[in-house]
Amino acid sequence: MTDKTLLRVENLKLYFRASKGVVQAVDNVDLTLSTNEAVVIIGESGCGKSSMAKALLRLLPRNVDTYSGRVFLNGTDVMALDDEEYRKEIRWVKMSMVPQAAMNSLNPVLKVGDQVAEPMMVHHGVTKEAALEQAKAMFQRVGVPVDFVNRYAFELSGGMRQRVAIAMALVTLPDLVILDEPTSALDVLTQANIMNLLKRIKKEISTSFILITHDIATSSELADRVAVMYAGQIVEVSDSYRFFSAPLHPYSAKLMASVPKLRSKSEPDYITGQPPSLIKPPTGCRFAARCHKRFEKCSEEPPVIAQDGRLVKCWLYT
Repeated sequence: MTDKTLLRVENLKLYFRASKGVVQAVDNVDLTLSTNEAVVIIGESGCGKSSMAKALLRLLPRNVDTYSGRVFLNGTDVMALDDEEYRKEIRWVKMSMVPQAAMNSLNPVLKVGDQVAEPMMVHHGVTKEAALEQAKAMFQRVGVPVDFVNRYAFELSGGMRQRVAIAMALVTLPDLVILDEPTSALDVLTQANIMNLLKRIKKEISTSFILITHDIATSSELADRVAVMYAGQIVEVSDSYRFFSAPLHPYSAKLMASVPKLRSKSEPDYITGQPPSLIKPPTGCRFAARCHKRFEKCSEEPPVIAQDGRLVKCWLYT
């Protein structure tokens, strides 16, 4: 592990019990993240992006069947910590999260200022008055008027609620912030403002980001590297420049081809078929049934990861 490596995930698994069997939501995921880096995770809905975020933060529902692997944060294996140690030392101290749908993540009967101040009181033991001053400072940093600390969530616009959720995740100055669809349900202008805000914060306080999204165009604004997730697995990891210009995995190429282009006469492409069941995933490549470049081996054996500065899980490159 290099000195600049902030996060290293090895063989992370998160399976859920369901009425029809065990859902392999996150299956042997490996990922690294450097200090002051933004990694964007893209993929179709249901591919396991949000489940991976919950696995990293140990925000687990009761129907967990399997939760295993190793997660190193600043060289410490946080999976070895018990739940109380993890809550005190990691969650919202060194790693925090901006969840989907800011309105649903904010308590409607508490003032937003109190909600942003709470992590400082719980994890750093400061008084409420001091925590509120920290909340006001963070409101200024994320572009929320200071007097909004005395407002309730329903009094704010969607963009302002999203900024409050970001302030809540940043107030303890964690090393890593996981953003789960932070611009969903927002208009295009507000999306651009939020992404500009995240770029500025990344530069000012050297925070690392994992951005989970299916909006490829928006993700390109922040990404240093891109990880593509399909059916519970990471199938490609590449620096953003090479990924957006020439993705390697057939699934990645189809995703990029589906994005409308302003200065091109070609129509957006699409992917035929449906994602596989995560209860009984295919024995070979999980994308094989939908892949336009598949051959016999793809359906027989799971592909190994090829490495040449870029990671790709496809038999075409091994």
